[in-house]
Amino acid sequence: MSMFPPAVYLLCATASLVCLVLLTRSYLQTRSRLLLWSALSFVGFSANNLLVFVDLILLPASVDLLPFRNLTSIAAIGILLYGFIWETE
Repeated sequence: MSMFPPAVYLLCATASLVCLVLLTRSYLQTRSRLLLWSALSFVGFSANNLLVFVDLILLPASVDLLPFRNLTSIAAIGILLYGFIWETE
């Protein structure tokens, strides 16, 4: 098995977690609600990336986490859309 797919999946999860931390830190400094909704959406994006890694790398092919992965990504996008539409000034 090649080392590139696991490395890419972990780098994507790490990038999502870094974005989550930076958005949360910025929200705590400025209290901008749009930053809050963006940080909350990155909770879902980070969970989605971790589920991709677990599903495609760690678990056997007989186990499929696709419905859970889709649910987390839809929830994250929904949170972000809510923040963009109803919380902008």
